[in-house]
Amino acid sequence: MPKMEENEVWFVAGSQLLYGPKVLEAVAVHSQEMASYINSNHNVPCKFVYKGVIKSNEEVTAIVKQANYDDRCVGIVTWCHTFSPSKMWINGLNLLQKPYCHLATQYHVEIPNEEIDMDFMNLNQAAHGDREHGFIGARMRLHRKVIAGHWKDENVLKELFEWIRAALGYKVSQNLSVVRFGDNMREVAVTEGDKVEAQIKLGWQVNTWPVGELVNEINKVTDEEVQAKVKEYREEYQLNTDDLHAVHYQARVEIAMERILQREHADAYTNTFQDLWGMEELPGIASQHLMSRGYGYGAEGDWRTAAMVHIIKAMTQGLTGGSSFMEDYTYHFEKEDGYSLGAHMLEVCPSIAAAKPRIEVHPLGIGGKESPARLVFEGHPGKAIVASLIDMGGRLRLIVQDVECIKPIMDMPNLPVARVMWKVLPNLRDGIRHWITAGGAHHTVLSYDATAEMLENWAEMMDIEFIHLTANTTVEELKKELRVNDLLWKLR
Repeated sequence: MPKMEENEVWFVAGSQLLYGPKVLEAVAVHSQEMASYINSNHNVPCKFVYKGVIKSNEEVTAIVKQANYDDRCVGIVTWCHTFSPSKMWINGLNLLQKPYCHLATQYHVEIPNEEIDMDFMNLNQAAHGDREHGFIGARMRLHRKVIAGHWKDENVLKELFEWIRAALGYKVSQNLSVVRFGDNMREVAVTEGDKVEAQIKLGWQVNTWPVGELVNEINKVTDEEVQAKVKEYREEYQLNTDDLHAVHYQARVEIAMERILQREHADAYTNTFQDLWGMEELPGIASQHLMSRGYGYGAEGDWRTAAMVHIIKAMTQGLTGGSSFMEDYTYHFEKEDGYSLGAHMLEVCPSIAAAKPRIEVHPLGIGGKESPARLVFEGHPGKAIVASLIDMGGRLRLIVQDVECIKPIMDMPNLPVARVMWKVLPNLRDGIRHWITAGGAHHTVLSYDATAEMLENWAEMMDIEFIHLTANTTVEELKKELRVNDLLWKLR
């Protein structure tokens, strides 16, 4: 997973030669000051790099070409300090292959009553320049983020930083490979999908590797390597079982899976309990530990969710709430509201745990294999989102729902899996209806760190449909939105 600090966002100011050297020097000084201020903010996800003042068609085209071919650059942020004639931007923006943000701001905060004169007006006319620049973005139908407000405002910076995280997610998506250990679970609809379209649209390479090859790799792992991995487990988790063979086997499986993933330059993978030929156990703690280190995972062959787990983890590096593969399992209905219990047989990421996870061994009940070692814990309270990427046939739809995770209202002492309980907004009954109406899958990514706006930014960059289910969503308005979207996407 690329580290945040290894990436850059390029900041480009727009102007023109009409104003003369003194004005252009002031534009450069102000732009450098803005970039330095933003870059010094401890919340900035990666380097915010000033790349100069653009004054001509040739300069725009040159900087865009540089951005396209520089792997460090995850996106471009533009701002027009003065008037910047928009025709000079056309050729360059036509070539742009990186995420694009238009920061509509100005250097000063307030209009200076005593100082304002024609010289001040000629220099400080971002309200003029950004409208010209905004027109060409609209005219060219560019996928762009428009952020408006003063560059020192905390809300502006928060919006900018979330866009930057989405831009990193775009970069990760363009270079993502997913390994499927075996096929998907038989007869399941939502885990199917067009892998060729996913590669064309999202950049993902999704390929199958036989479980037999994984078994061969498992058999190559040495006892010394297993002991070292189990030592990691003991340091990070609480050992709560005497069945050390099951724990050691999970360590062996984790090492083998990661070797294949590294060999194939893959950052996400899937498996299914229906395809475990030659294996003793379904991967449990093996998958959980890999997920905690940034790998994406999807059960039952769900390659889209596996990819989204990794992308969201990449977007949210440095944040501490956690993100995990998740599944809605069962509901707790109450007259006024209710709760959803999210869990899975084994594979929930410990990054969302409220306390130190316990290593336990219990029968699985399905799959016909030995009892696997897994991490058991409860998720922590906090605001979160669940996200589901589905194939609508001809297009992809990303659905995001707002939830509020809580401390479980019961102990569930006989449920030996990691679990999270949450309130669906606006309430359980309406939230279920909204999710099902939109076509949301049973597998999701639960994230305390990613926001709906962050994922909406990513969806805009990827040119896919986005649906946000909130406390204010009504089923009537949602149906209208989905019908309009169906029509619009068919016309594209």
